Amino acid sequence: MGMPIRIGIAGLGTVGIGVVKILRECSDIIEARLGKRVEVVAVTAKSKEKPRDENLDGYAWEENPLDLVNRNDIDIFVELIGGTDGVAHEAVKLALSNGKHVVTANKAMLAVHGKKLAELAESNNVSLKLEAAVAGGIPVIKVITESLAGSNIKRVMGVINGSCNYILTRMEKSGLSYETIFKEANDLGYLEADPQLDVGGIDAAHKIAILSSLSFGTVVNLDGVTIQGIEKISIDDIKHAADMGYRIKLLATAQITELGLEQRVTPCLVPDLSPLGGLEGGTNMVVIETIGSDPIILQGPGAGRIPTANAVVSDIIDIIRGSKVKTFGRAASLLKDVHVSKGSTSTSYYIRLLVDDKPGTLAKVTAALGNEGISINRLRQYDHNATKAPVIIVTHETTSSSIEIALKKLSETGVISIEPVALRIEK
Repeated sequence: MGMPIRIGIAGLGTVGIGVVKILRECSDIIEARLGKRVEVVAVTAKSKEKPRDENLDGYAWEENPLDLVNRNDIDIFVELIGGTDGVAHEAVKLALSNGKHVVTANKAMLAVHGKKLAELAESNNVSLKLEAAVAGGIPVIKVITESLAGSNIKRVMGVINGSCNYILTRMEKSGLSYETIFKEANDLGYLEADPQLDVGGIDAAHKIAILSSLSFGTVVNLDGVTIQGIEKISIDDIKHAADMGYRIKLLATAQITELGLEQRVTPCLVPDLSPLGGLEGGTNMVVIETIGSDPIILQGPGAGRIPTANAVVSDIIDIIRGSKVKTFGRAASLLKDVHVSKGSTSTSYYIRLLVDDKPGTLAKVTAALGNEGISINRLRQYDHNATKAPVIIVTHETTSSSIEIALKKLSETGVISIEPVALRIEK
């Protein structure tokens, strides 16, 4: 069957060890499907002595990822180090420049350097594959670049950070506070070393920036993503949403509007009986809306050793099979710079206020909203103490820019006790 395809793996964390495990345990299946044997030749990581539940004795060890890239017996370089810049970025650039194919799960690096790396891959006639960078075990990139290659995508949206979905669903089911469930998730190892990457919406922003480029043929634009995390979501918000038939999800959305590319990562209220509303725990879901067709819904594990490692192995197999699909589904030179539009699409909003319980308060609230053209669909006042009253407002459709101005005006009324919380309601 000819010479084996030789793999070098940089990064031996959860996913890296998963790749080693799959390539070892499924070697006969992979060989039967490809007609070639795939072998891990060399590996590298921060620590050789770190305990790992997979035997690495049969592989050469390199202390530096750049030394691994420079080996003459490596055909495909697998980068699983992570990080926007640093050695991961340098190693990928070196591998592509040296004419080696690259498979990566590094969403942060691709969200910042994706176009330049894709151009480097194309100029050296090699592949840069990224299926594992978005939504782990869901083959969303393959669906967009291959299955929907002839479709006009109008919107892509979804829950693409499992850690946030775990926190929000645990809050709902337990009735416990955000702070309590955040600590639980952190203690269980569900959050990144820097938890702000998860709960602050940054991880999801990396992913939606990549999906935007794939879907619309635009240059990856991380700076153009509006980002709002889940830190301000209270158990009261979750209960109020449930009262109205909604659940709260950290939703990533991208679409082309008349004013340009709009990309958002924000907590939203979604109908509890919708596919997104029914999503539990750490599961991910991506919804792709195309012109002339019903939405396509992809659901599965967004992370984890085997699901994400399977995505890496899938990319390796695609390279060996001679896949000619470009990194972003088209030549990097054809990716368009488009105007970034923020706050142009209209929707209803949920607003939570804590106001002074005194005459004239609601008049000031409604005036602050009305002055920005925001009309109230429903208003509910919950149990209050002698001086303060929680108020929930659901608006008619408006824009986020109008909401932002109105919230500032509300804070200036002198009757608001805490910073207002405003969440989009997505239908």
